[in-house]
Order: sequence, then structure tokens, then C-alpha cells
Amino acid sequence: MDTPAEPTLPKAARLLWDLDDAGSRGPKRGLSLDRIVDAAIAICDADGYGALSMSRLAKELGFTTMSLYRYVDSKDTLALVLFDRVVGPPPELPAGDGWRAALGAWARAEFEYIRVHPWWLDIPLAGPPFGPNNIAWLEVGLEALADVPVPEPLKLQLVTNLSLYVIGRAKFIRDSTLQGADEYDYGAMLAKVLDPARYPLVSHAMLTRAFEDDDMDWDSADFDFALDRLLDGYEQFIVKHT
Repeated sequence: MDTPAEPTLPKAARLLWDLDDAGSRGPKRGLSLDRIVDAAIAICDADGYGALSMSRLAKELGFTTMSLYRYVDSKDTLALVLFDRVVGPPPELPAGDGWRAALGAWARAEFEYIRVHPWWLDIPLAGPPFGPNNIAWLEVGLEALADVPVPEPLKLQLVTNLSLYVIGRAKFIRDSTLQGADEYDYGAMLAKVLDPARYPLVSHAMLTRAFEDDDMDWDSADFDFALDRLLDGYEQFIVKHT
């Protein structure tokens, strides 16, 4: 029987896991993968992910575009490297407070990391992330559930689902800000257009000024409220499987 061929790792995986001699044929002075990635992050921080191109990156670094290709063979590869580098290492979770406190801290840390570089949300992915930082985050999330008596595949689903919530909430906040949602009084606008006979419950919420707490950080409050309800569901799910 023939031995199955080993899978070929994509260029991005080889770069992220230090399995590729990046730039061995490239310029010897002043250029490296780390410098390329740092410059790419600076461009995205200033002008968003859409502003990133290999030609602009080369210009910022003072090299030719072809010089960059000796280190990173395409923008797609660079995007996968950025996707992992930007999230950084995972947080240290609180010990001894149980899985719920640990997962809550894990989710809040991911939320804050994303908000530092919101353009990260625009990086296209064709599959699950595979870089060392993302895998480390997954490891720490699973560690929070190490003593929970549910099957391992379900633990993986619980952690993945939590991350998807964080990413979705961060994207909603970022997109709302970009579209200028803060430029008008949401409650006052709805009060002017709603017919109480047709929308009695929403109209009542407007009358009780549900959206007008000036001391409330709605971004964080909404995130924490929904996170707590999600973890409530996790708690019931875990009890069911105990």
C-alpha cells in the first residue's frame, strides 16, 4: 500500500510557523518579514485594510515590489500573516473562578484586541485560521473548559461559537460607527416616524427612554449583556450534559 503523501503547507503557514526561509534570495540589508508586516499594519491602521497593496507597501519601505515577493509571494499570503500577527498572544485567564469567568475574560480580551485594529475584520478568510497566535487563543479557550464534562468536539464548538459572537459584535460596532450612526439621536428619530398603533412595543420603549442613558457606554454594555446571556445558555447546556 502506498504511503499517503504529506499535505503541502500553504506559504502563509510556512511563514507563520517559521518553516520557510523567507527572503533568503532577497535584499540582505534592511528588509525582513517582520518589517514588512509592521509596515503593513501601519498602513492599515492609518487608512484601513483596503488601502493595503504590495506596491504601496514597497514604496513605504523603500524597496521594489519584486523585493517584497521574495519574502511574501502575494497579498493573499500577507493577509493571512496579518490575520494572525494582529491578534497577538492570548490573555492569561483568571484561575480558580470556574469556566464561566475564564471564558468571559477570554471573550472580552478578544473584543478589545479587535477594537485596537478594527480593519482586521476586513481581512478575507477562505477557511479557519491556522497561525500560532490564533491556535494559542484556541488552546487557552479550550483550557477554560478543561474540567467541564462535555465531549471534546462540543468544547471546540463552544469556544468557536463564542469567538464568532465576539467578531460579529465587533463588526457591528465598527460598521455602525463608519456609517455615522452616532450623528443622530436614534430614539428621537424613531419617535418621529413610529406609529404607536402599528409598533406599540417599540413605541413604549421610546417613551421609557430606553436608548437615552447618557452615562451608558452602549458598545460595552451591549457586548457584556449579550455575552452574559450567551454564557447563560452555555451553563444550561453544560448542566444538561453533566
